[in-house]
This record gives sequence, structure tokens and C-alpha cells, in this order.
Amino acid sequence: MPQPSRTALLIAAHPDDGEFGAAGHCSQLADEGWDVYFLVCTNGAKGTEDRAMHRERLIALRREEQREACRRLGVKDVFFLDHEDSELVYDRALLEQIVRYIRMLRPETVLTHDPADIIILDSFINHPDHRAAGTAVLDAVYPTARDHLNFPEHLAEGLEPHKVRELLLWNSNSPNFDVDISDRVDQKINALAAHVTQFGDQQDFATFARERWKSEDGRYLERFRRIQLQF
Repeated sequence: MPQPSRTALLIAAHPDDGEFGAAGHCSQLADEGWDVYFLVCTNGAKGTEDRAMHRERLIALRREEQREACRRLGVKDVFFLDHEDSELVYDRALLEQIVRYIRMLRPETVLTHDPADIIILDSFINHPDHRAAGTAVLDAVYPTARDHLNFPEHLAEGLEPHKVRELLLWNSNSPNFDVDISDRVDQKINALAAHVTQFGDQQDFATFARERWKSEDGRYLERFRRIQLQF
């Protein structure tokens, strides 16, 4: 077996999704010497209640907020696919884009939305963009990025097939893997606070965030559905 690459790729539908789902674990990996990358599928153009906000201004702000959040986590780089917010469609074009980044960055671990259910933990609805992104990522990891006959034009660009070894899915109804982020919760909240357009009252948000990730035993956890690919 080849040695693990110590590269992680987080793929999210919107700016700030990755921080909600996996900021603590991503910061841990970065501190352990991993190269951590973010890939954001949509432009975030509908993420506001401010009726005076111009869409192009919001897109630019959300992109810069995402870059700042990644800086606060030690993420090596962030990429944007710029699909329209709330209109993400899983099609061959989206699949090709995600496969391209997997083949380019060659991650050991991919983190993304769990697309399996519409209702999550009987408390919120899984956004259709989340479901589209998560499904595309799963199909990109297996089998598409592995098979050289899928998007053979990549070979001409020097992008070889790649096998991801671990998937971590957040917001899952079936979590089987907990990551203790008790020493990272402030960093996670600080990364989320970079998304100024999304969270107005920072103190109220910090209180909410702490309660959201606090377990019954007082630890702060990020919970994932973990899939270890054996072949």
C-alpha cells in the first residue's frame, strides 16, 4: 500500500458550510502537518437577509470571508467553482470539476456533506445544494476519480486517477466517528465569525455555537459518518 498523502480536501456547497461541519478537525490536521484544502461549489449569492445588498457585492464579500476563515484555520488554499447559490445541480459538469480537484490535489481524506437524508436529526432540512454537492463528491471519490476512462482528457493534462482512502461526512443521521475539538472550539467559532455577512450578533452566535457542539459529558465534538475505502 502507498504511504498516506497527509492531504485533506474539504468540499462544501456554500461559504461557511465547511466551518460548521469540520473546522475543528481541519485545524487539527493542519497543525499535524497535513495540507488542507477547501473547495466551495457555489457563490453564496443568496446568503443574506439584507435587501439592499447587491449580489455581486455579496459574492465578493463571501469569497473574501471564506479566504479569511481558511487563514484562521491554517488551510493551505481555497478554491471556488462559482455555481449559482441554491441552484446547484449534480450533473456531469459538476462531477468533472470535483474529479479534477481530487486528481490534482490527491487527498487521503475528503470531507463533505452527508447527502443521504433530507431531514437531519429531526431538527433541520438538508439544503438541496448540500445534497447535490455531497452526492457528486461521493460519486467522484468512487468510482469516477479512480477510473482512467472517466474524463480521459485529464490524462493529457497530467492528472492521473486517484484513490481517496477516507471519507468524512458531516451533518449525518448515522455518525460513527467523533473528533474531540474541545481545544479547538474557540478557533472554530473564530473561523465562523469571519463570515460577517452571515452572523450579525457575534456574542449570540458564539453562545449558540458552543451549545451546538457540546456533548453530554462536556466535551466539544465534531461528528462524522466515516467511510474507510478498502480498495
